[in-house]
Amino acid sequence: PDLDLAMDPKLAWALRHPERWPVDINAAPREELLRIPGFGRQTVKRILAARRHMSLGVQELRRIGARLNVAKPFILTRDSRPTPLEQIPAAHFAAAPQQLVLAL
Repeated sequence: PDLDLAMDPKLAWALRHPERWPVDINAAPREELLRIPGFGRQTVKRILAARRHMSLGVQELRRIGARLNVAKPFILTRDSRPTPLEQIPAAHFAAAPQQLVLAL
């Protein structure tokens, strides 16, 4: 209840539960990976397949198609450590304003 309606629900939930982050993408089970903002079912499926053969870093996640601009504060990789959530300004997580157009 009371999640911010101007924000993605998964991101809003993640920000309310800072004790769960960061998650090591090279060791976390599927259920934990699915909770990471910016990771969908297909991304998690690709991560699980790729990590059988190698340890994943930021470059591999980019190739997989993960939305790193959203996910990076919530994950650990072999070559990246996130900035603590308390140090990230709230504006970083706010949705970008969109110009609406009315069809005439």
